[in-house]
Amino acid sequence: MFIDEAKIRVKAGDGGNGCMAFRREKFVPRGGPSGGDGGHGGDILMRSSLKHNTLVHFRFNPEHKSDRGIHGEGSNMSGAAGEHLILSVPVGTIVYDQETGDIVHDFQYPDEQVVIARGGRGGRGNQHFATPTHQAPREHELGRPGEERHLRLELKLLADVGLVGYPNVGKSTLISVLSAARPKIANYAFTTLEPNLGVVKVGDFPHEQSFVIADMPGLIEGASQGLGLGIQFLRHIERTSVLAHLVDVSDGSGRLDPVEDFKVIAGELKDFGHGLENKQVLVVAAKIDSANPDKLKKLQTYAKRRKLPFFAISAVTGEGIEPLKFALGKAVEEFRAGVPIAPPPPPPAKKHKSPYPAPLASKKSSR
Repeated sequence: MFIDEAKIRVKAGDGGNGCMAFRREKFVPRGGPSGGDGGHGGDILMRSSLKHNTLVHFRFNPEHKSDRGIHGEGSNMSGAAGEHLILSVPVGTIVYDQETGDIVHDFQYPDEQVVIARGGRGGRGNQHFATPTHQAPREHELGRPGEERHLRLELKLLADVGLVGYPNVGKSTLISVLSAARPKIANYAFTTLEPNLGVVKVGDFPHEQSFVIADMPGLIEGASQGLGLGIQFLRHIERTSVLAHLVDVSDGSGRLDPVEDFKVIAGELKDFGHGLENKQVLVVAAKIDSANPDKLKKLQTYAKRRKLPFFAISAVTGEGIEPLKFALGKAVEEFRAGVPIAPPPPPPAKKHKSPYPAPLASKKSSR
């Protein structure tokens, strides 16, 4: 099951309460206060992982809590801190604050880790309230509550190449030929109901290159207004470096003008926004094994006039597949040359001043 959206509630652990206690031991008539501090509540962290490719584990488990801190005890014993809770998300997940709409973090690289809810501070025991004039304090602090947040998770698959086009133009067949992906293939519209990913390898060792290709559900006219299926999945190609726009040039599609088909889908991508209209596009004439020569020539002329790379392929016979694969690999390589491959180093951590007063230095005897 492919789930690319989820809403969750996270609650970090509360801090433990500080203890009020007095030292009671033989031969110590005035032991004084000995209440320990409460432990800090556990934080909730989120980490990106390559082991996950969907948010299904959040859809059916929306509540996440970390452990609270243990209360302080007598004899100046502090309570243990609560265990941190780490939630794993797929690379490409964007975390939004549901109440404000702000982006909490965008996980673009593996093994990124951020704190999304901080645990509460533990309360101070009565040992911290002793003064020369107040030697038997009965004051102590309660633990602070942990942070609680309502978050919305949105997954955008990290693919290098996106396949777009009308339904039943051969996108699923093409991705099955280029990679080891095995999507559902059938001769009817909207066969693809969710995005499919495949890894394409270009060249031979030691100069082998690989890139990820994504097959999107087919688009139709009016998709940007909610018609069809593909518009809800277009977020998954926002981060692609190149788009392969497939156009059916055979007579079996029932559509008469391939250029008009190209313009309609290009218009839907522009209406969706998010920079899709500015991406590099390769025009791919599909199903040339049964192509209408007039349609093929008309689409090729239009691509040449628009100065768009043009490829004619047949996923059934294999004609034109290798030139297309190498062209996609070259486009991805050129795009990667200007994109950092590692996340920027995190800023240096700020030193937080301790909320507790510094202990008084003991004076050594001069004797």
